[in-house]
Amino acid sequence: MKMLFGTLPLEMTEIDTSFYIAGNIKLLVARLDKIHPVVSGNKLFKLHYFIKEALASGYQKVVTFGGTYSNHLVATAYACKISGLQSVGIVRGERPALLSHTLVACQSYGMRLQFISRKAYQQKDDPNFKNEMQSTFGRHISIPEGGYHPVGAQGASLIMDELKDLQATHVCTAIGTATTVAGLLKNRQYNEQVIGVPVIKNMIDIAERISFLNGEHLATDITLFEEYHFGGYAKKTTRLINFMNEFYQQYTLPTDFVYTAKMMYAVIDKIKSGYFPEGSIIVCLHTGGLQGNASLPPGTLVF
Repeated sequence: MKMLFGTLPLEMTEIDTSFYIAGNIKLLVARLDKIHPVVSGNKLFKLHYFIKEALASGYQKVVTFGGTYSNHLVATAYACKISGLQSVGIVRGERPALLSHTLVACQSYGMRLQFISRKAYQQKDDPNFKNEMQSTFGRHISIPEGGYHPVGAQGASLIMDELKDLQATHVCTAIGTATTVAGLLKNRQYNEQVIGVPVIKNMIDIAERISFLNGEHLATDITLFEEYHFGGYAKKTTRLINFMNEFYQQYTLPTDFVYTAKMMYAVIDKIKSGYFPEGSIIVCLHTGGLQGNASLPPGTLVF
C-alpha cells in the first residue's frame, strides 16, 4: 500500500537482549516514529483512509477532537495542511491563558481551534452535537479522537504489511484508544501473537472496543500486559523516567513517556521474567508521540 506521504519501508532497531537474558530472543523496534517528522508513528496509518475520504468527498474540511497535548491533533493538522484541506480541532476544556506547545503547533499548521467545556466534550458522539458541528463548520469529514473508528483501524492494519517479512512471533504495541491494536489483529498472520500494553489504568473495555473497530470479535486473540500503566494515562514515575534515559543511553532510541516507554518497559520486564519462549522474534511498535516529552521539565530526559 502506498501511503499518502511519509517514508517506507520502516527502519528497524535491534535491541541486544543479552543485557536481560542468556537465551536466544530477537527484539526489534519498528521505528514508526521516523516515517515522518510530524505525522509520526501510528498516526500516519490511522489517518490514511480518513484523509483519502476527505479528498474524495469534495468537502475539503476535517473536524477532529483531542486534548491539550494530543499527538493526534498535531498529526491531523499537518496532514490536512499538506493535503490542501482545512482543519478544525475541537479541544477538550476551556481555552488556557497560555497554549501548550502542542496547540501552538496545531495553529502553525493552519488548524482552527475550538475550545469546549469538558461536559460538552463528553457529548461529542451525541447526534445533536454532530448536527451542531455541521451547522457551525459546514460539511466536513469528522475524525474521532485518536482515530477511534473502523476507518482508523483499517488504516492501522497497514502497519502489518510493513512487518510481514520479519517472521515475527510477537507484535507489541501500547494501547490508548485500541485503534492500532485492532488494526494489527485485523491483518495479522496466523502465527503472530499480538500483545497490547494499556497505558490507561483499569481499561476494562478493550474487548468491546476491538469488536466495534473490527466489525468482528477478535478480542480473544490479544494478549494484554495490564500492569504497566505507571499510574494511568500520561502518568509517570521516577522508575519510568530512569528507564527512558537508560534505554536511550544504551540504544540511542528516544521514547515518549505516555506510550512507547511504558510498552518497552513491559516487554523487557517480561523478557527478564522468562515470558517469551526461546527463539521468539518480538517486534515492538514505536508509535511516535515524542513531541509530548516537551511537557516535561527541562533536564528530565537526556535526549
